Amino acid sequence: MAPLKSLEQEYPIIDYNFHNFCASHGIFSVEDLLLHDLYVLVAFADQESDSKRLKQGITQVLSIIDGQHQPWLNGMELLEDAQRNKHVLSTGCEGIDFLLKGGLRVGQLTELVGPSSSGKTQLCLLAASNAAKEHMGSVVYLDTGNSFSPQRITHFICRHSDPAIDQAKPRILQKVMNDILCHSVFDIFTMFHVLHQLEFNIRSQMQRGDTQVRLLIIDSISSLITPILGGSGSRGRALMISAGFLLKKLANEHNLSVLVTNHTVGGEGGISKPALGESWKSIPHVRLLLSRDRGGSMYSVSAPGKASRFMIDD
Repeated sequence: MAPLKSLEQEYPIIDYNFHNFCASHGIFSVEDLLLHDLYVLVAFADQESDSKRLKQGITQVLSIIDGQHQPWLNGMELLEDAQRNKHVLSTGCEGIDFLLKGGLRVGQLTELVGPSSSGKTQLCLLAASNAAKEHMGSVVYLDTGNSFSPQRITHFICRHSDPAIDQAKPRILQKVMNDILCHSVFDIFTMFHVLHQLEFNIRSQMQRGDTQVRLLIIDSISSLITPILGGSGSRGRALMISAGFLLKKLANEHNLSVLVTNHTVGGEGGISKPALGESWKSIPHVRLLLSRDRGGSMYSVSAPGKASRFMIDD
């Protein structure tokens, strides 16, 4: 959950003194506060000179949590939400779109799994450029390996020559570049911070009527999660599951598509398997397996019971 400090900008009652009070009791995040005995915490607040304000801060945090709970929806309301908001975003790749029946579905988390050089990053860049160009929204791109390439974005935007729009290409390219927000992220804790800040920004954008985020890409999420896995402790797996649920929550509540990549590792009998293992397997709504012909330019993608082949322009 969000660090308490991230709430300070929007809620002045959660100020420096409140942070110090909470920190003195080992509370640094909303989750820490929920795990604490609130009656004991209020009793400690009563002993402080500014007890009234501290208790107001505690009440404010609890109110924020209550406000984030999704209301109960009946079947008709869910159907209306699906028809109104849960459309698809074309990836710009016909083979992938064919397999996904149109593209990346809004409200869902789609995962690309494949070995090195199987086209994962290229598809992420293609999807980002297409979403920014065609869907009147912005893209948030979390780059974990310095693999984001503005040159490839430029190539995807300008690859087709059409005299009718050639003069407009510089303007289109500028808009696309402005609408793709790239963050370099090298550990899971920074990712959590960026995602919580993204949720805050999305809420603010909705209030101001600004351009909405349509696509969130993490390339690659496995490089952030695998370093914290292993050993006998459960903290790494808990963080992995928390990351997955946060991404699904962002997708569903804010009507955006989430696209992540996962590399492969050697399995039994030398057969490759997704790096994040069985605990992660149930998190993505859709998992696509990618491969590339040895020494060729053809790519293959498969999902349960379906397969397709495609090329990505060099």
